[in-house]
Amino acid sequence: MTEQQAIYDEVSALLVKLFEVEPQDIHPDARLYEDLELDSIDAVDMIVHLQKKTGKKIKPEEFKAVRTVQDVVDAVERLLKEA
Repeated sequence: MTEQQAIYDEVSALLVKLFEVEPQDIHPDARLYEDLELDSIDAVDMIVHLQKKTGKKIKPEEFKAVRTVQDVVDAVERLLKEA
């Protein structure tokens, strides 16, 4: 399993567990706000959980451009590579 696949699986599990998103609705191009119906509070919760999981501080500017599930995966992957 690639690192990106592992991150994708983790993000997917987080969306299902925390926000009760249906697993079949989650795919790389799914838009967080429009398709998965997350709001800004949900986005903050997701960042907090990802910080705990990775042990890394996520800069707010990293997540300002995040719009899709794949964007989240890419942002987390960049964060892990910086370490």
